[in-house]
Parts: sequence; structure tokens; C-alpha cells
Amino acid sequence: MNTGKKIVVIGSGISGLTAAYLLNKEDFDVTVLEQKETVGGSIETIKENDFLFDRGPNSGLETTSLIQQLVKDLNLQDQFVYANKEGNKRYILRDSVLHALPMSPPAFIKSKLFSAKAKLRLMREPFVGKSKDGYYQSIAEFVTRRLGKEFLDYAINPFVAGVYAGRPEELSVKSAFPKLYALEEEYGGIIIGSIRSIRKRKKREEVSKQSAKMFSFKDGMKVLPEAISKKLGNKVHTGVDVLSVKQTSEGNYGVTYKDGDQNLTLLADAVLSTIPAFKAVDLFGHFDDELVKHLNAIYYPPVLVVYLVYERSTIEQALDGFGFLIPEKEERSFLGAIWSSVIFPNRTDETKAAFTLFIGGARDAGFVDDVEQSVIDRAREEFEKVMRISGKPLHISKRLWAKAIPQYNIGYVEHENYFDHFEKDNKGIILGGNYRGGISVGDCIKNAEDVASKVKNLF
Repeated sequence: MNTGKKIVVIGSGISGLTAAYLLNKEDFDVTVLEQKETVGGSIETIKENDFLFDRGPNSGLETTSLIQQLVKDLNLQDQFVYANKEGNKRYILRDSVLHALPMSPPAFIKSKLFSAKAKLRLMREPFVGKSKDGYYQSIAEFVTRRLGKEFLDYAINPFVAGVYAGRPEELSVKSAFPKLYALEEEYGGIIIGSIRSIRKRKKREEVSKQSAKMFSFKDGMKVLPEAISKKLGNKVHTGVDVLSVKQTSEGNYGVTYKDGDQNLTLLADAVLSTIPAFKAVDLFGHFDDELVKHLNAIYYPPVLVVYLVYERSTIEQALDGFGFLIPEKEERSFLGAIWSSVIFPNRTDETKAAFTLFIGGARDAGFVDDVEQSVIDRAREEFEKVMRISGKPLHISKRLWAKAIPQYNIGYVEHENYFDHFEKDNKGIILGGNYRGGISVGDCIKNAEDVASKVKNLF
């Protein structure tokens, strides 16, 4: 029993709420402090004109059994939904034509997405040696060496843009794709490693992201953080601004926050930060000058999310997939599009179709210097041409994330190592959130479990 140990969690994104929920179950005295009036962090779901859409993460991958545990504990079985089977089909734009991404060896052989030369090059992968400089290798270098340049251009480049809104030339293979990196380190290659690692994942009750089921909720992704917050009740405080975190003479921490016109201070045995790195630096930078450098070095590119609704009858492209991603070589003004109403129910009625477009990222961070409406108009026109849409949108909505997704760029391992070092030197402070251990919803939930264990191990 841990009754009496006071834990303050800063931030009510899915990382902070899940960690708080797990600690609360272990009888820790938990308080969650959130600056915004609503919980969920980057998870935002809104309804406009009877259209439901997610402005942040639109889904999650069921890579850990903790997700189903949360659904059961929170009585969300009626809300929980897996993606429609059509969502398994992904498209890549090449030469202005949508090509289905091959998901099996026979499909790969028949696919027109890759040339015969690229297909033959892929077969050499098991015979490619290990890198001597894997720690500081980009995903672009890794993939080019193991799979060839065309595979980088028309599979990995658009995939990286879709997941990280990033560029493969800048992202670290070890930090951004640790399991891919581990396949080479442990097994010598991707293909052989993928086969041999299946047994290990089963023992850990993990599912690979390639085979994990995609999920959401009938009323959008916000259902999960809101349900956790409701379960925690008055332990979650929204609309409060954390002003400082300082160590007391007794060795614990004073967390001062502004609630309305009052400045209040909580004494905590441990403080868990799950806010972005660029916000964490203001609260924890005074503990360590070196920490400031590492937190400030983490880049968050801007992403503009645009939501579009059309009459289904005006769309000639078959709506039989998750959506499509765009390789940088195609030189388009947006990164890709999700066919939102195809994947999950309750987004529109059957006569309409809803789509989510993503603009900017590390590939085109300069879009913010343009007139926003012209950026949206250009992307919309390109999208309508690809999808062969003859009608005008019935509804348009947007959400600009000025600092969207942390980039696990080359050398990120140095940040990771320093954060571990900082936590050892400052017992009771734990740095969490999606700039540590993965950016996806599934990663954040899994890492919240690891963070909760860190807290428990302090006492």
C-alpha cells in the first residue's frame, strides 16, 4: 500500500492520464494539473454540423493489452470500435496515380508501385551487412542501405510523413524506429528479424504495429481521456497554470499553480511531467542548465489539419481504404489524406464522405509563412483532382498545431540518455510524454505503464 505518497502529474494528455489512473489504482494520492479547460492533450474530437472528426490522433493501434484493460475498467465496450476492414488498404500516390501499398509477397510482386529493379533489390536485403554506425544513422540511410533508394522514396518517405510529419533524412532509426533498428542489431536483417521476433512479442503480450488492430471510439478518440478523467474525478484540475516546481528543504517538491486569481502550492513526493519538451523546459530548466539544452533541441514542426466533407456521389475514386500518403518526390502541397468516414462509423451519414488532410510538417514547415486560406485552397484542389471529386466541399474545418509532433532526429539518443541521467540526479522528478518512448497513442499508453512503475520504484 502506498497511501500518503503524493504524486503530482503535470499534463492531462493520454500519457499523463493513463499514468495517473494506474498510480491511483495503487493507492497513491494523485493530482493531475492541466492548463487547458479540457483533458486529452493533442487528442481533440469536435462535432460541427453533425460531422464528427478528430483534430489530433484519429485512431490508435492495439499494441498492448493495457488498452483493453482500460476499455474494460472504464466500461467503454459499447464505445470501442475497430477500424473497418477497408482501413487495411493503404494507398501511395505515384505519378499522380493512387497505388495500393502491397501487404503480401504476391501483392508486392504484382504491384505497379515499385519497379522490377526495386523488387529485385529488396530480395538482397537478407544478405546486407550490419551498419557500423547505427546509433547516428538516419532512417533514410538505413533503408537505402538495406532496401534500396526506390523503397525509401515510395514507401518509407511517405510513411514517415504520415506518422511523424517528418523527413527520413533527419529522423534517427534507433530512436524513431527502435524495433526496426533492433531487427538488424539482434538478427542481422529486417526480413529474417521480423520472422524470428514474433515469438518474443507473444511472450511480452505485444503486437507489432504492422499486425495490430486499429481502434477508435464511436464518439471519437476524446472518449478515452474523458473517461479516465471522469474516473479520477476531483483529482483532475483543468484550467490551471503550473508556475513552478521547486525542491523543498525536506527533499520533496512544491508545485505552485495558478487557479483563477489564486496561487496554490501542492507538496509532492514525486512530480511526473507529461507536457511537451518546450513547456517542460520552463518548469524544470532551473534544476540543470544541460537539461535546458536537451529539451530545447527537440524540434516540433507545425502541422495544419484540414477536415473536408463531400457528397459521396461526387467522388469517382473508390472509397475502399484508409487513405493515401504522398512521397516527397510527387511535390504536392499536403502530406496525405485519411478517409475518415470509411474507417470508423458515426463520422457522417451514408450519403457523405469525410476526409482529413495534413499539411506542413518537417517537409514543408514554411507553409505557416503563407496565407492560410491559400494553403488550404491549394491542398484542397490537389486532393479533389487525385480523388476525382466534381463537387464542392459541404463543410471545411481546420486546426493548426504550431508545434505538432516531436521529431526523434539523428542524435536523439543523446537526449534520451540525458533525461535518464537527470532523473537519477533529481529523484522524484520524472519526464514523460510523447517525446520519450514513442509518439503514437499506443506508445503513450504503454509508456505510461512504464512511467507508473518508475514512480512506484521510488518508494
